[in-house]
Amino acid sequence: MPLFNKIFTIMPKMKTISGAKKRFTLTGTGKVKRKHAFKSHILTKKTTKQKRNLTHTGIATSSDATTIRAMLVK
Repeated sequence: MPLFNKIFTIMPKMKTISGAKKRFTLTGTGKVKRKHAFKSHILTKKTTKQKRNLTHTGIATSSDATTIRAMLVK
């Protein structure tokens, strides 16, 4: 009588994309918070007002938010 190995089919895990979890956070209402770009270097030629406005976080657009939420699945 032949021996058969038991093969268990396990569904793959939904993994969070690690780059997305470092860059985006979800608010309590489900919106996606993001940081502004152009604030890391070459700041001497940017005005104070421009740097100040880049400091605040923003909300991602609804078209991008669906993609980002899929990356942040847990």
